[in-house]
Amino acid sequence: MNPVALKPELTIANCELTIVLVGLDYCSIARGIKEMDIAKKDALDVLKETSRTFYIPIALLPSGLQAAVAGAYLCMRAIDEIEDHPELDNPAKASLLRTISQTLQEGTDGFSPHAFSPLAAYQNVLPEVTLRIREWAMLAPKTIAPRIWDGTAAMAERMAYWADRNWQVQTEADLDRYTFGVAGAVGLLLSDLWAWYDGTQTNRTHGIGFGRGLQAVNILRNHAEDLARGVDFFPDDWSQERMMTYARRNLFLADAYTHALPNGPALDFCRIPLALAHATVDALERGEAKLSRNAVMSLVEEAIANK
Repeated sequence: MNPVALKPELTIANCELTIVLVGLDYCSIARGIKEMDIAKKDALDVLKETSRTFYIPIALLPSGLQAAVAGAYLCMRAIDEIEDHPELDNPAKASLLRTISQTLQEGTDGFSPHAFSPLAAYQNVLPEVTLRIREWAMLAPKTIAPRIWDGTAAMAERMAYWADRNWQVQTEADLDRYTFGVAGAVGLLLSDLWAWYDGTQTNRTHGIGFGRGLQAVNILRNHAEDLARGVDFFPDDWSQERMMTYARRNLFLADAYTHALPNGPALDFCRIPLALAHATVDALERGEAKLSRNAVMSLVEEAIANK
C-alpha cells in the first residue's frame, strides 16, 4: 500500500507507538490537537462562570473563531476584574494594569511561564480568570493572537489611566473616551476577527457603537453598585434618562452594525448580546433592576432560533 494514502485516526489511543508517515509525526499532531481541545474546553468552563451574556454566543462559534473570541473575551475580562476589584486601591490597580499591558507588548511567539509573574503576589486576591491571563493570551490561533495582545494591552493602559483619575467622568466627551477605551475598541477588534476568519467586512464606526452601546447598558445596570464603591460614570448633572438616551443612540449604531452582517458566525454572535442589551434598557425603563433569568433564556433561545 502506498504510505501516502494512510490516514490514521488522530487519537491519543493510537499513539502508543510512534507512527510517522510522509515525514509527519501523527502522534505529536494528535497530542497537540488533544491539548488544544482541552485548553479550549477549560476556557469555555471559565467563561461560563464569568459571563452569562457571552458564554452562549461564543460557545456557538466555529472552532478557530471560537478560540480567538474566547481568548479575547477572557483576556479582557481578566483586566476588567482588576479595574472593578473591591479590595485593590487605585494605585495598585493602575500598576497591575500597566504591568499586564507591558507584558503583552513583549509577546513574540507566546509568553514564557513566568511572563505574568507579578500577578503571583495577588494569588489570594485576584480571581482565576485574571491569574490565568497567560493561558487566555495563547488560546487564539497564532495568526490572530497578536491582534488580541494588542487590543488587551491598549485597554489595560487606558484602564490604568482611568484608575489614576478615579474614573472621574465629568462631560460627555469623558464618557465617550471611557466607553471607547473599554468597549468601543472591542467592536474594532471583533471586526478584525470577523475579517480574519472569513473575510467579513464591517462598518467600523458602527462597530464602535456596538461596543459603546453594550457598555452604556452596563453603566446603567450597575449604577447603584458603582456609586457604592465611590465611582460614577454618569457625566455631571446627567439623569438616568439622559444616560438611556446615550445608550439607545449607540445601540442604534449597534443595530446598523449587526443588520449589515451577512449570515454567518459574526451575525450569530452579535445578535445575542445586542438583544439582551435592548431588553435590559427596556426593563430599566420599566423600573426593573435587571432582566430576569427566564427573560434572558427566552431572548437567547429566540436569537438562536432565528439563525
